[in-house]
Amino acid sequence: MDTIDLAILDALKENSRMTASEISKRVNLSIPAVSERIRKMEEAEIIEAYTIKMNRMKTNCKLLSFIFVNIDQTEHIEEFRRSIVQCSSVLECHHVAGEYDYLLKVLVEDTRALEHFISNTLKNIKGVLKSNTIISLSSLKENINI
Repeated sequence: MDTIDLAILDALKENSRMTASEISKRVNLSIPAVSERIRKMEEAEIIEAYTIKMNRMKTNCKLLSFIFVNIDQTEHIEEFRRSIVQCSSVLECHHVAGEYDYLLKVLVEDTRALEHFISNTLKNIKGVLKSNTIISLSSLKENINI
C-alpha cells in the first residue's frame, strides 16, 4: 500500500458509496486506475466490507453500554464466544487482558432492554461468572475504522 491507496481508503471511509470517478478527482488518478486499486485491496482483504454508520438517536437504539464479562472456566470460553457473536445487540466483543476476560459494546433501546439482555441473554450463557456494566452518557468520538 502506498499513499494513493491510503487516500482511496480515506475517501471510502468518509463515504463508502463514493464513486471511482469522485475518488479519481481526489487522488489524481484515472477512473480505471482507482477501480483497479480498489479491486486489489478487496482481493487482498484490506477492504473487508462496505458499510454504513447509523444515527442511533433516529433508530430507536439509544442506550450504548460497555459490559465487562468474566468467564468461570476455560472450557466455557468457546460456548461464550459462539453465543455472544449471535446477539444482535452486541456491536463488538473483545477478549481483553486485565481483571475481566471480555469487553462487550452493546446497543439497545433503553434500560429495560439492557436489563433484559443482561438477565436473560448474557447471564444465561454457560460460564458467565460476573459482569460489570458501564452506560455511555454521550460519545465524543466514534470511528469505525483506523
